[in-house]
Amino acid sequence: MNALLSATGLEFGPRAAPVLRDVSISVAPGEIVTLVGPNGSGKSTLLRLLIGALAPRRGKVHRARGLRIGYVPQSLVLDASLPITVRRFLDLPHRVSDADAAAALEQSGATGLEGRQMAALSGGQFQRVLLARAVLNRPQILILDEPTQGLDQPGQAAFYRRIATLRRDLGCAVLMVSHELHVVMSATDRVICLNGHVCCEGTPEVVTAAPAWRELFGTGTGGQLALYRHEHDHAHEAGGAAHHHHHHSHAEG
Repeated sequence: MNALLSATGLEFGPRAAPVLRDVSISVAPGEIVTLVGPNGSGKSTLLRLLIGALAPRRGKVHRARGLRIGYVPQSLVLDASLPITVRRFLDLPHRVSDADAAAALEQSGATGLEGRQMAALSGGQFQRVLLARAVLNRPQILILDEPTQGLDQPGQAAFYRRIATLRRDLGCAVLMVSHELHVVMSATDRVICLNGHVCCEGTPEVVTAAPAWRELFGTGTGGQLALYRHEHDHAHEAGGAAHHHHHHSHAEG
């Protein structure tokens, strides 16, 4: 399977103290890949190199020909004194039809917000509108930089479920940066742990067992992780019995 997006041997930043060194990564069609790592580990920089907003000092980025990317930046600060409705925001940078705008808002869980001022939206609504703008061009890959920053845990969980649904409906790949390890682990195919270089990568189960992971994150999220996986796994089962399993013995480490 050809990668939609890949990079080999990326280096970025001053030669003496590179932000990224020898980073190689690839994302296959339909795959959900999550980038994790401590602050300052180069995660946002890597995304910006992959979308072409920055140029690497060494190495190269390969994007499949004509690749449609939907990008949700980490935080977009809008001037609150500049009134702009959700509908107008979706017309940036290219005008879209009302039908397309409505469909994107629906897919992103933001139905009916067209007339609202961007500045008046809640954090969760704002993120969903950014997501709607990213899905407007029917992306083959959705790239999200800490999309749930500032949302509470139920809000985070709901957002990641929405991403999983979008992947299913659009058939797109997803590459995201996240700090919410416990939530991410239940919603990703592959985890890449970055700390200036790729320390470890693999399925959530493999990565969390890796020594490099333990070194960076300890085992402190273990209990939380188990709890979230547990609830998530049973949420889709018929019958209510499954819902009562998750209260026992998930010790916080």
